[in-house]
Amino acid sequence: MEKQSKIYIAGHRGMVGSAMHRKLISEGFNNIVVRTSAELDLTNQHTVAQFFEQEKPEYVFLAAAKVGGIIANNTYRADFIYQNLMIESNIIHQSYVHKVKKLMFFGSSCIYPKLAPQPLKEDYLLTGALEYTNEPYAIAKIAGIKLCESYREQYGCNFISVMPTNLYGYGDNYHPSHSHVMPALIRRMHEAKINQAPFIEAWGTGSPLREFLFVDDLADACYMLMQEYNEKQFINVGFGEDISIKDLIYLIKETIGYAGEIKFDSTKPDGTPRKLMDIQKLKNMGWTPKISLQEGIKLAYHDFLNGNFRSI
Repeated sequence: MEKQSKIYIAGHRGMVGSAMHRKLISEGFNNIVVRTSAELDLTNQHTVAQFFEQEKPEYVFLAAAKVGGIIANNTYRADFIYQNLMIESNIIHQSYVHKVKKLMFFGSSCIYPKLAPQPLKEDYLLTGALEYTNEPYAIAKIAGIKLCESYREQYGCNFISVMPTNLYGYGDNYHPSHSHVMPALIRRMHEAKINQAPFIEAWGTGSPLREFLFVDDLADACYMLMQEYNEKQFINVGFGEDISIKDLIYLIKETIGYAGEIKFDSTKPDGTPRKLMDIQKLKNMGWTPKISLQEGIKLAYHDFLNGNFRSI
């Protein structure tokens, strides 16, 4: 990518898209095209085609998606599969039609089978059953990977896919029921502290292991990959280490300074027992994350206190 290259970031107001936007600006790129969802409905084939005809971007970061936590994924199953399929199909096809030089599609670690061996290698895709609660979202993301692979194989398009682990950080969504585990815990812990609640209740046993990557580290890795990676195989982007939900809760508790008790409700689902990404391919390219989990939680909490987040 040249500094003057026209780059379209789909989903620039989301956590991933905004991190990618910040990274590109910091690297001196000055021809970035963005549209809000009110300005451009990415689920509408006709309007997406018109947009590409008008703007003709040279590079595309496909970060737009309908996302949410375990409750939202399980409740709005039709919305999650339909909207994500439409968004990625429209953008990937128009990128082919208008000869985009390179496209990066952002997937999710939930594409992997629920009981896949750990750590999760790229080769484990489609080797087993998915976690039921987010199956529609996962299937849509798998379809996005296969779209990129298929357009590469049939038309020679340089479309690549990255699979981020659980992300958190600047611009996260702190909605009480539609957010992911990290922002949900930060918000609940903060409110419990302010209200001097004697305890908070956490879903499940706290035993599942999860990996968390600060979103600016993701943007850093993806910037490198957009410059250097041109393979059919999607590539994992993660932190390389995981932590139990229980230990994460106590780390957030310490960071926020909440003095109350944590009660685990074992009648609620835990979800996938473990999700740790194998990031050896990325490490072989010379990339490692820079922001530790403890530092990242402090940065995310500071961002939350300053009101720089979504709650939708």
